[in-house]
Amino acid sequence: MQKKKTLLRQLKDQKWSLLFIAPVVLLFVVFVLGPLIASFYWSFTDYNGIHSPRWVGLDNYKNIFTNDPRFWKAISNTIFYTVGVIPAGVVISLLLALAIDQKIKFKKFFGMMYFIPAVTSVIALSVVWKWMFAGEKYGLINHFLILMGFKPIDWLMSTTWTLPAIMVMSIWAGIGYNMIIFLAGLYTIPATVYEAADIDGCNEIQKFFYITLPLVKPIIFFMAVTGIIGALNAFTEIYAMTKGGPILTLFDKSLGATKLTGYYLFTKWEQSEYGYAAAMSYALLILTIVISKVQEKFLHAED
Repeated sequence: MQKKKTLLRQLKDQKWSLLFIAPVVLLFVVFVLGPLIASFYWSFTDYNGIHSPRWVGLDNYKNIFTNDPRFWKAISNTIFYTVGVIPAGVVISLLLALAIDQKIKFKKFFGMMYFIPAVTSVIALSVVWKWMFAGEKYGLINHFLILMGFKPIDWLMSTTWTLPAIMVMSIWAGIGYNMIIFLAGLYTIPATVYEAADIDGCNEIQKFFYITLPLVKPIIFFMAVTGIIGALNAFTEIYAMTKGGPILTLFDKSLGATKLTGYYLFTKWEQSEYGYAAAMSYALLILTIVISKVQEKFLHAED
């Protein structure tokens, strides 16, 4: 009898538990799982939102990798963006974390100031930097260039300087978040390790390369993987500052100097090529997994 009462109580508790998590599960199914299944199906179809999806098999994937030079141009733009943003962002963030980790005055204030961009809307940051990069003498950066005797640069209309300008903005916007992650990692390193190094006569540079850097390597790997995922999906800053331009050729206005993979996928969705856009999203997912595995192998090989 006692066991029966216990079982009934457990079933009652379980019923209430299921009732409380039901809204979250429903939202997950409707807004996450459902779209994932639908987009995976659309990736094998020719679907434009007007007629019913027409099954085309692997044609979308074949066209992406063999018949779409714009996709590969977007990939090359993304590689250039990634190579410029991730290493610089990691190095600057680590140096800032090391500086704030020292016994200095107002360390909490400096940490808060560097973290502000991480909690600010990307669209707001993009608008501010768009004004700073404004052409001629109206932008803040060009104003300082003129004061130093240099010619102003039309940053966001130059096929040479537009992508580097957006990279500078992206590095600045991301260092606060990365710095906090590095600080958390630095706090986990036991002080006794550094004390033992002091006894052995190690200087600060040796302690950095033989203690700090190896112990924060997993954090660097995490930032590299998340940075690549962010680069493949970069959209907001591109849309707010350049809308994928400036164009590289008058004969093909779809080729833009800042059209990264995430923005190129958006243009396909905007053109109602839903099946092709869905296939591209899964192609980018496959590329992300491959790159992450290569990075993981490289990290373990060094260990």
